Amino acid sequence: MAKNFLVETSARHVHLTKEDVETLFGAGYQLTNKKDLSQPGQFACEEKVTIVGPKGSIKASILGPTRPASQVELSLTDARTAGLVCVPVRESGDVAGSVACKLVGPCGEVELSEGVIVAKRHIHMTPADAAELGVSDKDIVMVRLDTARPLIFDDVVVRVSEKFALAMHIDTDEANAAGAAGYVTGEIIK
Repeated sequence: MAKNFLVETSARHVHLTKEDVETLFGAGYQLTNKKDLSQPGQFACEEKVTIVGPKGSIKASILGPTRPASQVELSLTDARTAGLVCVPVRESGDVAGSVACKLVGPCGEVELSEGVIVAKRHIHMTPADAAELGVSDKDIVMVRLDTARPLIFDDVVVRVSEKFALAMHIDTDEANAAGAAGYVTGEIIK
């Protein structure tokens, strides 16, 4: 049985450790929640940082809360703009051996020796959602987007956790290719 779900565009953003927040914004600094996101406990912050690459820099939002490792999630277009080459497409959190960059905040700079990735398109879901959709954690599926320019995305990873809410995430390049704007839904096809 088909079940449509929300498809969200995840623009460039940065996840930071507590230590990197303090380096960039000052000792004891706490990130400011600007807006809660669809995934429980996640939020967009008021604060932004500058991502510096060999050929340029771009501003990016910070997503909270803090994490065990800092990471930068860009689209391939963003990476080219900053001159960051060979940025791997990976699941969030898989940063080992990825690309380096510098982050600049109002109070300091952080040199990341790794951490820049293009996030692999994925669907967050609960175990109940997975059972209803007939999929399991780490399955790879195809998803048809219902847009003015319908598109089928292949190689979409399923991520299952009690902590998730049902939503698919694509980056800005993928959203532009599909003409995805406003409220967009998707459906797993096999």
